[in-house]
Amino acid sequence: MRTIRIGNGQGFWGDNVDAPVELLRGGPIDYIGMDYLAEVTLSIMMRQKLKDPRLGYATDFIGFIRRVLPEIKERNVRILANAGGLNPRACRERIFEVARELGV
Repeated sequence: MRTIRIGNGQGFWGDNVDAPVELLRGGPIDYIGMDYLAEVTLSIMMRQKLKDPRLGYATDFIGFIRRVLPEIKERNVRILANAGGLNPRACRERIFEVARELGV
């Protein structure tokens, strides 16, 4: 039987941004879950998206991805996150931009 190691790195938008990095670097892990959404978060994301249609997602998730993308790729760690909020396509595009910048 295969053991799957899952850690929860974030419980809300604004939670400790170092926690998922510590999980990643703290030992063997297969999946890191990151929950960004709550009712108040969605209202904040909506206001952001109304001001700028390119927003509406958890922008600090992009910083996390920038910090760890080469490492998660190398170790084949999966990230499960709802950071896309009200604009998952824009969040995805930013992740792809970061990946291109990092050559990953």
